[in-house]
Amino acid sequence: MAVETSGPDLLSVVVLLGAGVVAVPLFKRLGLGSILGYLAAGVVIGPFGLKFFSDPETILHVAELGVVMFLFIIGLEMQPSRLWGLRKDIFGLGALQVGVCALLLTGVGIATGFPVAHSFVAGAGFVLTSTAIVMQLLEERGETATPQGQRMVSILLLEDLAIVPLLAIVAFLAPMSVEAAGGMHWVPIGIGIGAIVGLVLAGKYLLNPLFGFLAQSRAREVMTAAALLVVLGSALLMQVSGLSMAMGAFLAGVLLSESTFRHQLEADIEPFRGILLGLFFLAVGMSLDLSVVAANWKTVIFYVIAFKVVKATGIYAVARLLKSSNREAIERAVIMAQGGEFAFVLYATATAVGILDGQANAILTAVIIFSMFLTPLLLVALRFLMPEEKQDLEAVEVAEGLSGNVLIIGFGRFGQISCQPLLLRGVDISIIDNDVEMIQAASQFGFKVYYGDGTRLDILHAAGAGRAQAVLICVDKAETILSIANLLKSEFPLVQIYARAYDRGNTIELIKIGVDYQMRETFESALIFGENTLVGLGVDRREAADVIEDVRRRDAERLDLQVAGGIRAGIDLMKGNAPVPGPLIKPRRAGQVINPEVAGVQPPQNADAN
Repeated sequence: MAVETSGPDLLSVVVLLGAGVVAVPLFKRLGLGSILGYLAAGVVIGPFGLKFFSDPETILHVAELGVVMFLFIIGLEMQPSRLWGLRKDIFGLGALQVGVCALLLTGVGIATGFPVAHSFVAGAGFVLTSTAIVMQLLEERGETATPQGQRMVSILLLEDLAIVPLLAIVAFLAPMSVEAAGGMHWVPIGIGIGAIVGLVLAGKYLLNPLFGFLAQSRAREVMTAAALLVVLGSALLMQVSGLSMAMGAFLAGVLLSESTFRHQLEADIEPFRGILLGLFFLAVGMSLDLSVVAANWKTVIFYVIAFKVVKATGIYAVARLLKSSNREAIERAVIMAQGGEFAFVLYATATAVGILDGQANAILTAVIIFSMFLTPLLLVALRFLMPEEKQDLEAVEVAEGLSGNVLIIGFGRFGQISCQPLLLRGVDISIIDNDVEMIQAASQFGFKVYYGDGTRLDILHAAGAGRAQAVLICVDKAETILSIANLLKSEFPLVQIYARAYDRGNTIELIKIGVDYQMRETFESALIFGENTLVGLGVDRREAADVIEDVRRRDAERLDLQVAGGIRAGIDLMKGNAPVPGPLIKPRRAGQVINPEVAGVQPPQNADAN
């Protein structure tokens, strides 16, 4: 660090946090995205800017944990059955794209006069797309779970796997004797396979019992520490086995994706993931050696353009060959035509074994970083050149100048039922939705629904959100619900907000935002279902109603505790089906001993508590 102190280097921490806090909102407001903001901030505060830091590599090594945790969270969303369903994309599409792009990029180096070994290493490094940038872009665009996004995730997974054979090839290409190079490939491959098998077995037989045991302690910090231990331990196992740390974390996430502790793990890891991922992008920006760029600017510019154009061409050709649409192929080419963080590892290894010299390593690293810089900018340009495909709005009216007393956003099953009591009472309502087919179908049943996207402020104004007494959020996606609620709360603070909640976590977030009322989409119907089941089993209807009312009370009390203390708070208020003795309803007061002669006698453990 540039500034030395006897205690913790708080100046460095403040500079890092301040750079992100200033740059990211500014760049997002300009429409350039958070990634470019972090990268630019890193350049400004790094050794070639204001010189607050002189050793960005140290920060980069720590910040790589952000990528690791990001992949763990992605793994949590990827159940084994879902991952198995992507096997054709991973080993088909992914392998084909990596192979084609590696050949094309190697050809660029050979065509410009470099030896085959140098050309292959340079091209192979550029083939390995930045997992952090692509995943962040997909998340910001809300495309992680879409078919197009899943195909890009599959390619990234194959590229993570490809680092192992690429490092082996680099060792083989090193200028050393055949005897020294021979016999060294099967051992690391065997170790890598053994590490994967060991991690899978541990995940299947150890992780769930471990978290179950820790959950009994009801110590939130221990669960958080265990979550970090699993992520970092898996990453460390893969790293010492010669594999990718991110791959280890991803596998751990996949193995825990069907665990009952999945949501708790995601909540514990998310804050660390966000901070460290931002730190990673800052460190990448600091690593840009501007002196090397200044001395070799023509070479850097040429190879950035050549590598990006050639890789984009290869990606587009593979996408079209495998029947992707023209738009999807172009978007994939723009997003993935860049180098990535694994290139730094590959180039460092190639330098260590003598394939590359220090200057070549610095130039190629600059090429990779500039390719990262350009990706968000090219996406902005793509939005202007290829605007979003508009739906055919023929026979559909766009929301404009609506003045209903109540605005309903989303007219699926939930919205259709919610509007009935309002209409029967004569309330003037306006309805918007962004599904053209649904709007056309609703018109056949006597509903006037306008086309409009509730996540856009201009649409909310046009739909009369500012004039309405209440807005009902009836859409079905958790992230969309939160987005609309946040927008309404900040722009129309006086309007009442009634929100449909997807699940308990979504409910907690809505309460924190400050909506006037929220309801989980299945809560009341499930209670009525349970109540009628009790009646069908012979329970008196009044007693069944009392039980349901007690469930409501317990749920409300537990929800209050969760808002204050996290998702696992108040778990003792739930009645599970495990054989744990205990009353369904807690006594209103402690029991008193009436007969002094039995005051010291404990009841048997299997006594009927009810």
